[in-house]
Amino acid sequence: MTFTEKESTHSKGRGYPKVLQWWLLIGVVMIFVQVVVGGITRLTGSGLSITKWEIITGTMPPLNAVQWEEALDLYKATPQYQKINEGMTMGQFKFIYFWEYIHRFWGRLMGFVFIIPFLIFWRKGWIDKKLMRRLVWVIPLAALVASFGWIMVASGLINRPWVNAYKLTLHLSLGFILYAYLLWVFFGTSLKNKDVFHNPMLKKWTIVILVLTAIQIMLGGVVSGMKAALFYPTWPDMNGTFIPAILLNASAWSAENFINYDGHPFMSALIQFLHRNTAYLLTIIVLWFTYKGTRLETPRLFRFGLYFLAGTILFQVLLGILTVIKSIGIIPVGLGVLHQAGALVLLSGVLFLLYQQRHAVK
Repeated sequence: MTFTEKESTHSKGRGYPKVLQWWLLIGVVMIFVQVVVGGITRLTGSGLSITKWEIITGTMPPLNAVQWEEALDLYKATPQYQKINEGMTMGQFKFIYFWEYIHRFWGRLMGFVFIIPFLIFWRKGWIDKKLMRRLVWVIPLAALVASFGWIMVASGLINRPWVNAYKLTLHLSLGFILYAYLLWVFFGTSLKNKDVFHNPMLKKWTIVILVLTAIQIMLGGVVSGMKAALFYPTWPDMNGTFIPAILLNASAWSAENFINYDGHPFMSALIQFLHRNTAYLLTIIVLWFTYKGTRLETPRLFRFGLYFLAGTILFQVLLGILTVIKSIGIIPVGLGVLHQAGALVLLSGVLFLLYQQRHAVK
């Protein structure tokens, strides 16, 4: 069979080889795991434990006592050690080093898992022109995520003991974009054409939900980067009020407070207020959308997606509330990581619904 014939076979809906579909799914899962590990790394304060970005030599961790001492000495020169972790034991350092190392190692492993099978499948002629046009963007996207990861880390190695919240949000958002992109490509190789349908109202509101979900994810990244949950660990109020008094103070709305957010409580109040209320708006829209969608004649797979999305948003709200009220002095790692993972699941549900209307999405 020629390449053209293979391309025609795929385009007619006969499908791609199962092994290729599994390869893409493994890639999606690996990115999911990477985002979760990144959350653990952030919440355990591990992200600044490795002070160099060595793509090749950094593959190996310290292997003896001398190398561990050298790594700890490098960390001792950082603001985080000097302002927060001074006197840290070697055992404590190894703990935070472990999570940052795993985060970076997993990223390298994803590269091999993608590139090697890609070359094999391309050589076998299993990747047609349409799929090739989509896959060629994966490596540049992954490289962009990794690059901004180092830019984020570097922002916490000079003067400040934490990474810059805005740079963290950009790194996290790019990771979500990579996840969403590869998931969409996976859908293109796996979902059956017979499930495609068209309803203008559903399509419009699915896109609205997708946009709001993207905004909420970015707001969540800023909340996390600023550790804003620590300032208002109450719900449904924010330390006794719906709108914190500082947000009603006109003088607090200054460029200085937006940029140098560490020196003033304004941004922590604003970003948590926006994150909470966007969650309320998104939940109302999703529940209304689910109600409307289940009253229409839609494919069974789409109806499943509606119920999945509604269940996910409710669980995500519950996780958000628990994370906030438990953030007294320290953000709970388990709840924080589950909440971040829940955002990925929610995004997956929205994309699942949108893809089934893909003939109307050019």
